[in-house]
Amino acid sequence: MTVVTWPDEVDEVLGGDLTCALAYLTPAGGAVVSAVAPIGLRDRERGTVGFTTSLGFGRKLERMKRNPQVALAFHSRKHGLGDFSNALYVLVQGTATFDVTPDRATMEDIGARVVPFMGPPKQGRFWDRWLSAYYADRVVVTVAVHRIVAWPDLETTGAPEVFGEPLPTGSAPSQKPPAGGTAPRVEVDKAAAKADRLPFRLLSYRQADGYPTIVPVDISGSGPAGLSLAIAAGAPGGGRRAGLLAHDYRPKLIGLESRQHTGWLEADGETGTYAPHTASGFAAPPNKTLLLLANGFLARRGLKKAQKEGLLDALR
Repeated sequence: MTVVTWPDEVDEVLGGDLTCALAYLTPAGGAVVSAVAPIGLRDRERGTVGFTTSLGFGRKLERMKRNPQVALAFHSRKHGLGDFSNALYVLVQGTATFDVTPDRATMEDIGARVVPFMGPPKQGRFWDRWLSAYYADRVVVTVAVHRIVAWPDLETTGAPEVFGEPLPTGSAPSQKPPAGGTAPRVEVDKAAAKADRLPFRLLSYRQADGYPTIVPVDISGSGPAGLSLAIAAGAPGGGRRAGLLAHDYRPKLIGLESRQHTGWLEADGETGTYAPHTASGFAAPPNKTLLLLANGFLARRGLKKAQKEGLLDALR
C-alpha cells in the first residue's frame, strides 16, 4: 500500500484535537459513530493515525475486526492543543488494526501522551485497582490511512482537498430497507430535542467504496418521518442505514454528554430525513472524581460481560 501523508496544517489538527468521532460498519451495512480520544496519535512517515479504547467496551473492537474499514472525523478545536484558528474539518478513512495485549512500553507511552490532553491520572491503592479495567486494559487502535479529506471550514461548506486515494466517483446505491421497515422506532421529537441542544452533530454512512464517512449536520426540524437534516457536505440520494451522534465535552473531557442513534437516512443532496431506530446516550458529571468512578464501573462491567460472552478470546 502507498503511504498517505499530509501537510502541516492537517497534522496540527490530528495532533491537537481533544476528541474526534469514530465510525465503523455493522454487518448489515450500517454505520455506528461515537466519540473517542485520539491523544495526538499519528505518524506521517508510516501514514497512520490512532486512538485508544478499552477492552471493557469491546463491541466496537469486534465490529472493527470483522470489517476494519473505519473513519475518524476531527471536527472541533474545542479544548484541544495548538492553533484554535485552524478551522479545517479533517476526515480520515483507513483500515484499523489493534493488539488486545499491548506491551508495557506501549502502554507507558500512551500514559505519557494522555497527560497534556487530560491531565495526570489519579493514582493510589484504590484508584489503581478501581481503574484497572479502564487504564490497564487500554487498546491502541492504529488506522492505516487510505485517504484524508480536508474541508477548509468546520461546517464543510467549502471545497475539500484530498490526500491519498481519490474520492469514489458516483454515489453509493440505495440499500435494501431493513426487514422491520424504515419508519422511526423511537420518539422522534424527544430524540430531536436532545440532539439539537448538543453543539456537535455528526452523520455517518457507508459510501460507494465501502468506507464509512462522517459529516456534520444541523437539525432543522422533526416530524412523524424523522429528523430533518441539513447536510452541507451533501449525501447520496436514496435510502441507507446511517448513524447519528450528538455530543459535547468540557476541558480534559471532565464532563461529557452524548446521544447516539442508528437508523435510516433518506437524503437528497444537502437535505435529508433521518428515522432513528435505536437510541442510547450518557451524561458524565463535570467532576473528575465522579467521572473516574463512573469510568471504572462501566469498564469493569463491560470487561466482565465481554469475558463471559467469550468476546476477549475471540479478539485475541
